[in-house]
Amino acid sequence: MTDAPAGRAEPVVVALDVGGTGIKCALVGQDGAVVHAERHPTGAERGPVAVVDTILDVAQGLVERARAAGRTPVACGIGLPGLIDQSAGVAVWSANLGLRQVPLRELARARTGLPTALGHDVRLGGLAESRLGAGRGVGHVLFVAVGTGIAAAHLVGGSATAGAHGAAGELGHILVRPDGPRCGCGRPGCLEAVASASAIGRRYTALARSAAHSPGDLDVPARPGGGAAIPRTADVSLGGATFSAAEVADRAAAGEALAGQVWQEAVGALADGLATAQALFDVEAMVIGGGLARAGARLFDPLRSALRERITFHREPRLVAAALGDEAGCLGAALLALDILERP
Repeated sequence: MTDAPAGRAEPVVVALDVGGTGIKCALVGQDGAVVHAERHPTGAERGPVAVVDTILDVAQGLVERARAAGRTPVACGIGLPGLIDQSAGVAVWSANLGLRQVPLRELARARTGLPTALGHDVRLGGLAESRLGAGRGVGHVLFVAVGTGIAAAHLVGGSATAGAHGAAGELGHILVRPDGPRCGCGRPGCLEAVASASAIGRRYTALARSAAHSPGDLDVPARPGGGAAIPRTADVSLGGATFSAAEVADRAAAGEALAGQVWQEAVGALADGLATAQALFDVEAMVIGGGLARAGARLFDPLRSALRERITFHREPRLVAAALGDEAGCLGAALLALDILERP
């Protein structure tokens, strides 16, 4: 996203997608086109007061930039992780940022002078994918972000529901493996404790350490065409190293038995979660985003097959990869800001 030529008094909205490490932000026109984008560190290690100050400073800076370029800022949209009371504009609980009961919508409105909307980052990502991305033109969409955790947004006609208490879409906390690993929420066997990108990496790393003295479990066949085999995990010193989900996907694709086992377990658990979601929401399409979606066909091919096996009388949804990448949350924040301008 880059600067576009400024139009005189062009109306724009200020959009911020606040993450645990960085803030993606933009000025977005009323047609959804990004006219300027920038990124800033969140600085969560400095504490919640500093995080709020940074958010407000960034928002005000974008307002000033817009005006300096001859544009007219008309609204502000902010996306955050955690439990968000969208109707009240309050960040109820955001573990990554240390925020508790912060009336961020009112703080941003007072700082910028603009009508402001506050939303959940995954619902905003779903909003953007539904209106501008992979779910465009589809009436019923479930957006599922699979990364460090797993969360979802159910969108009907391009609008997402937040639920009665702002906690709708916690797909990652569906119980899929009662005897599985303990989740960060404290309960064992949640979907994100088995099938998130971070869970896949943890699971493989733990098993690889256990199997380091049994190299047969880690054998990787030679590459097709006589190329050299990739190194076996047992052939290297693990030390304090950990493996990412992307590395597990690569090893599984290369034929490593242990990586294939971990990948298959995760795909099966994710299919269980998606089958449950389909029973609840009956959507036309499921848009899968987040870091795990970057595995491409290595994820989507077995996931489609596993989901198909679990579907009985329900209609099988189309599984598609998210199209907007890490810009989705920021674009969704802009759309939320534009929505408040249309309200009577």
